[in-house]
Amino acid sequence: MTSKKIETVLISAGRDRRYTQGAVNSVIQRASSLVFDSVADKARATAGRAERELFYGRRGTLTHFALQDAMAELEGGAGCYLFPCGAAAVANTILAFVSSGDHILMSGAVYEPTQDLCTKLLIKMGVETSWFDHCIGEQIAALIRPNTRVVFLESPASITMEVQDVSAIVAAVRSKAPDTVIILDNTWAAGVLFRPLEMGVDISIQAGTKYLIGHSDAMIGTAVANNRCWPELREKAYLMGQMVDADTAYLASRGLRTLAVRLRQHGDSSLAIANWLAEHPQVARVNHPALALCKGHDFWRRDFSGCSGLFSFILKQRLTPLQLAHFLNNFIHFRMAYSWGGYESLILANQPEEIAAIRPAGGVDFSGTLVRIHVGLEHVDDLIVDLAAGLARIAETAQ
Repeated sequence: MTSKKIETVLISAGRDRRYTQGAVNSVIQRASSLVFDSVADKARATAGRAERELFYGRRGTLTHFALQDAMAELEGGAGCYLFPCGAAAVANTILAFVSSGDHILMSGAVYEPTQDLCTKLLIKMGVETSWFDHCIGEQIAALIRPNTRVVFLESPASITMEVQDVSAIVAAVRSKAPDTVIILDNTWAAGVLFRPLEMGVDISIQAGTKYLIGHSDAMIGTAVANNRCWPELREKAYLMGQMVDADTAYLASRGLRTLAVRLRQHGDSSLAIANWLAEHPQVARVNHPALALCKGHDFWRRDFSGCSGLFSFILKQRLTPLQLAHFLNNFIHFRMAYSWGGYESLILANQPEEIAAIRPAGGVDFSGTLVRIHVGLEHVDDLIVDLAAGLARIAETAQ
């Protein structure tokens, strides 16, 4: 990473003239075959195929190279591999570093499909996963085995938003098993608000479907690796056939240019709403990393430069099916949908037993219904009115 401020990096990264060819944005180069004019050109492309020489479409085109360069600069890595979605980035990054007989140590509060990868697929390949309480620190050293090949983190936690002490975890892992690969899902921070590679993490993963794309109309995953892990990640992911089409890579590059201002608005609005909810009589707890009562808040203050739009809150009561339906079905601005990170506000809810079912370590410490929201770019006052009406509907609905 250069000394440039992050806002400047987001504007300038990946805009080498080779990629823009005189335009403002990178060109969209769609190609499977790349034509060589001579035997010498073919030999040069073959020799440089891993380092942004036009070789074959699956290795990438100028459009892909522009985004890869930008992401590597943004997150301070040696290189970035592009995947068709965030789940593919997680799965193929892990697969690049494990073999039969290996062990993965994974937070018990990561994204549910990441857990399913381990319990439904990797176990069939002879790769064992064990889980640790998300809020662990240096105690993780006691859980590392001789065959622990990967430690997988996600901060903040999926849905419940606890922030991890990443520096303590990294130090403990390095002291016990220096060759173990440490991977972190950095989607919440969009590669802007938190820089895990600077803290000793080997690979930072994002579901770029969220904030990088920013408009809920394309899917992409990214994995930025340090010098130690980049060659292996690059070649193994290539062997597994992972790639992204040029149009989606272009949309992600374009999304980078407005990412800082979008994140600032998402963050400011989410914090205003979180503070409003914290004072609401129907709310038991707000899980927002920027609030002092959120677990790991001190680590957020130490490690993060801001907050995004995703957080959750817990109601004082467990809603009945009728109450839950009446609550969720009648919002004006908050719409129900999976994913998040676009300009629109979204809402979903889970009962405590549903969260407990995807917490293989640590369990849950609440009994009320959990509501997860993504705060979009609408005016915050309109969103608060919408939430206030939703909470009022709960009280109005018969038990």
